[in-house]
Amino acid sequence: MISPKERLLWYEEELNLLYSYPIDELVSVIQDVGFSCDYCGRCCTSVFNGHVFLLDDEVSSARALCADAVIPAPGFEFCDREGTFYVSGYALRTDAAGNCIFLSDNRCSVYGKRFSICRIYPYMLHREPEEDGTFTFRQISGLNLHGSYNHEISEEQARKSAEDTVAYEEAFLHHMISFCSSIIALFSVENRRHVQRSYDMRYRDFMSGKPVVVRVFYHDEFVPVTVTRKDYAGILPPSH
Repeated sequence: MISPKERLLWYEEELNLLYSYPIDELVSVIQDVGFSCDYCGRCCTSVFNGHVFLLDDEVSSARALCADAVIPAPGFEFCDREGTFYVSGYALRTDAAGNCIFLSDNRCSVYGKRFSICRIYPYMLHREPEEDGTFTFRQISGLNLHGSYNHEISEEQARKSAEDTVAYEEAFLHHMISFCSSIIALFSVENRRHVQRSYDMRYRDFMSGKPVVVRVFYHDEFVPVTVTRKDYAGILPPSH
């Protein structure tokens, strides 16, 4: 597992690359693809898109819409020797079928108040690995797997989408840099460190249904939350 320091360096590099990325290239990609939503609802499911990560300022908005709308994001990053997990933030809960809890009849029931990542979707601007192990920027998520294409998009519309996408990616990277910096500081002050053996053993407990404590990074603090696998019904694969 990548250490907090290694993660910090990665995100700092990613942010610098984002700053140097020519936005006109993203504008051109958006216009060339010509994506249009056809209301298939796939983008709002964990099967298609995993989980929806929320920026800090969106967590309270989600909770105002539904009291139990958020859970510690899956894929806990670290675990100390006592078996406590650490994760970078919150995600939206899904139903047992993996649908966003705000999805109703393939429509977003909170569309006017939808979250940042939902607003920019399917646009994105971060690096993903190629088959040969190199990393290349991706600009569109789920290309040719949903929606319809080759629709006319004005340069003004495309630029607005591109600017919103860059703003989201920048905010996300700043959040992750703060998370990594904060956990490095926390581990130093509390004399803790990531222990892979503790992670593996505790995660097996979690997957078997036992409750675990996750310290969630939220507004520059680590908030302890107790969860079980049932909280991730629809996101994690079913137990056998």
